[in-house]
Amino acid sequence: MEKRPRSAYQKKMKHYDDVITGRKWWSWLYMNLLWRTDDNRIARRILEMIPDVFSGEILDVPVGTAVFTYAKYLRMQNARIIGLDYSEEMLRLASERIRKESLSNLTLLQGDVRQIPFGEECFDCVLSMSGFQAFPDKDLAFAEIYRVLKVGGLFCGCFYVQGERPVADWFVRNVLDRKGLFVPPHYTRREALEKLHSLFGKNVEIEGHGSTMIFRCIKPPKEDL
Repeated sequence: MEKRPRSAYQKKMKHYDDVITGRKWWSWLYMNLLWRTDDNRIARRILEMIPDVFSGEILDVPVGTAVFTYAKYLRMQNARIIGLDYSEEMLRLASERIRKESLSNLTLLQGDVRQIPFGEECFDCVLSMSGFQAFPDKDLAFAEIYRVLKVGGLFCGCFYVQGERPVADWFVRNVLDRKGLFVPPHYTRREALEKLHSLFGKNVEIEGHGSTMIFRCIKPPKEDL
């Protein structure tokens, strides 16, 4: 199985949280002028889909540094969360955050979304925020997530879709793809919606936020597809 480049993430980790949260002036300009979106608002919208009183097993893939999720997970004392990520550097930063925030219900695991190391239908919820644009085999990632999600389980998150904002598409092709931070090919909004409908039937809701598509899906019984 092909390996994703590790060096691209390792070189960018120093400023990763600053970029995605827009908390520096230059990262605010990057998010608001180039992407015309706010990742903080997008993260809040997605996390609202999971109630604080949620009780069950959650798979967060990729967990990243947990910069957007740690405060939510601190409130979810009845949930047991597995944070899966391919990047050891991401996991190192997430581990530091877990220690700093005394987060006890999040367990980190290094692994590949193309081979999720869990059995069938063992998670009540799968969360995937801004991961699919970096997954080398997006179809296989969808298949694996679908496999480990329980019937009636929630699949929610967001990812980049091409064709919504030309300047963002140019930046993805010429910078992010070339640096290995994103991995083509990328779905259009229509292609992404068709993919979700093929797996989850009518139980699909999406929202467009510039070049980012938010989604919420419920896994139906096979006979309902």
